[in-house]
Amino acid sequence: MARSRGVDVILDAAHSWGQLPLDMAGLDVDFAGFNLHKWIGAPPGLGFIYIRRARLADIDVHMGDKDWPLDDIRSRIHTGTLNFAAALTVPEALELHEAIGVTAKHARLSYLRNYWVERIADIRAIQILTPNDPLMHAGITSFRIRGKISQTDTSAIVARLRDEFKVLTVRRSGVAAGECIRVCPAIYTTEAELDRLVAALSAVAAS
Repeated sequence: MARSRGVDVILDAAHSWGQLPLDMAGLDVDFAGFNLHKWIGAPPGLGFIYIRRARLADIDVHMGDKDWPLDDIRSRIHTGTLNFAAALTVPEALELHEAIGVTAKHARLSYLRNYWVERIADIRAIQILTPNDPLMHAGITSFRIRGKISQTDTSAIVARLRDEFKVLTVRRSGVAAGECIRVCPAIYTTEAELDRLVAALSAVAAS
């Protein structure tokens, strides 16, 4: 729809690759940005950009870059002084991702997400914001404690979960009707650790 009206769209796909089956051709986008540390397992600070080859000429070269040919995407992206040690980990991170397989990763992350969400479903003080529709989530889910939606409130909850219960969560702003808190299990998270999250949320919701 955007393309038919001459509007360019940049897809922010930071959380998709490595967590969900991804078909770039099927997405039919001209520009996309991807993250390599969230679900691929490389160190922070690494990612990549996609520009459809047919659109490359529409993006100027970076500051008159002469290091790469005009038909090479690298002439559009200037990385500055790269963290070479981090970059050298990418092949192994990709090998591990391929060895596990995105289908298995998606199934594991969805299972872990559902594990804790189902166990707090009856706590009325907790509002789960992420839909239960499996097409609308993988591992990540956000929640609110009803009535505690300010930055001060959510920051205090995140700090309590971390300091008292040793559970790491992240405050998120910019969502409708107040702030929220994001829970994001990793593929190596255990059920026992999620039980600690459930107990922590039960305590926080009751206070």
